[in-house]
Amino acid sequence: MPDVSRTEVGRRIFQLKKEKSVEKAIDMIRQHLGLEWKSFSQDEIKIVQNLLGNAWVYIERSTWESYAFSKITDRDMRSLIHIGHELGLQKIDEKKALEEVTKILDRLAS
Repeated sequence: MPDVSRTEVGRRIFQLKKEKSVEKAIDMIRQHLGLEWKSFSQDEIKIVQNLLGNAWVYIERSTWESYAFSKITDRDMRSLIHIGHELGLQKIDEKKALEEVTKILDRLAS
């Protein structure tokens, strides 16, 4: 068995926690939106997943846990997708994208 540093193990655990948290959030959004969810392409869903993953890294866990992702609306999803497109086109930087995503998520705090 190869030697794996504690740092690498820590990074992997962090990545798995992030993925699990984002997956849980996406599942809650999908369930809440119901049929509206089908109006989003796989690429658009991936954009939202990436944005949520980036936000998860910077947001305190207690704050993340306070977000009621089941309150996300179709309009919120479209706003997130727009932010992702703007980031991808380098019209906004990562910091600005994170600020915009956080504004949307903060409205979901329960």
